[in-house]
Amino acid sequence: MGILDFLSGQFIDVIEWTDDTRDTMVYRFERYGHEIKYGAKLTVREGQAAIFVHEGQLADIFQPGLYQLETNNMPVMTSLQHWDHGFKSPFKSEIYFVNTTRFGDQKWGTKNPIMMRDPEFGPVRIRAFGTYAIKVADPGLFLREIVGTDGEFTSDEISFQIRNVIVQEFSRAIASSEIPVLDMAANTKDVGDLVANAIAPTIAQYGLSIPEFYIENISLPEDVEKALDARTSRGIAGNLDDHMKWRAAEAMNNPNSAAGNAMGQGMGAGMGMAMGMNMGPWGPMGGQQQPQAAAPAAPPPPPVETVWHIAENGATTGPFSRADLGRMAGGGQLTRETLVWSAGMSGWTKAGDIAELAQLFTVAPPPPPPPPAV
Repeated sequence: MGILDFLSGQFIDVIEWTDDTRDTMVYRFERYGHEIKYGAKLTVREGQAAIFVHEGQLADIFQPGLYQLETNNMPVMTSLQHWDHGFKSPFKSEIYFVNTTRFGDQKWGTKNPIMMRDPEFGPVRIRAFGTYAIKVADPGLFLREIVGTDGEFTSDEISFQIRNVIVQEFSRAIASSEIPVLDMAANTKDVGDLVANAIAPTIAQYGLSIPEFYIENISLPEDVEKALDARTSRGIAGNLDDHMKWRAAEAMNNPNSAAGNAMGQGMGAGMGMAMGMNMGPWGPMGGQQQPQAAAPAAPPPPPVETVWHIAENGATTGPFSRADLGRMAGGGQLTRETLVWSAGMSGWTKAGDIAELAQLFTVAPPPPPPPPAV
């Protein structure tokens, strides 16, 4: 083996990197102990950037293109001119390839519910989740601040930190937007733009950018959603009396339905009772007529008791009856300053400002009984 063959085995002539992992953001070119040959060719493809780190310091950044590593295009290569080291060049550089394409379909979501104040429902808790895309905007800054000496850096290694930033800024944006809960579905784009603009300065400090940010869903707790569904159902039904009349008419027109069968059975039972009375000894067929007493009038329906909800320390409790509130007032858990709300009220009100509840704080207990005689 000649000396030229020996030297060609000691140097690397072509430096390049192709990625097929879909999640690798930075890859350190492995030299396996070989030195980089003076005049070697560096290939940087579209969607990549190559960073030279010389003796621990960032020396240069190459954008897409074909480069021949010589002293006229990279000053640190002048160390290769010192051939008095027995073909052991003192040039010690590492080459990092940075993927500058977008890494999409990154997930984010609120681990715990976010508390906010809704103008219609008062304090509520919401959850949200969505996706985003990240991109390396400044390869040198990204290498210094995040990657360091990691030989193969993936998007999973930075996604957790980005999610924390997103959730923090999302909470602030939601709290300051003053968008009602019922209108958030129609304003997810506006909220997403607020969050993206809020996190941009922090992400830029990592050498990254977020070109895409999406909010896929904003949801309420399950109990609140059930209450909203019940409220929607009542609104669709409209006038309950007219609704019940319509249901009865539909059942009569469709006797095969469950409601029609029930109504038919009820009518059949009523007719059977009437016929039985006529067939009895006092009915017309029995020969004697007994005057029938007028049926007593049905009593009016009992009044619907008002139930109350209490807001305290950012949370709501209830519903409570007036008797419950009376016991709470006697025990000191309910005061005149306590915020309460009931159906039909426009918002939370102090208990002492409501006439129905103010009486709970004016009734004095009777004097205690005298001690027993000794």
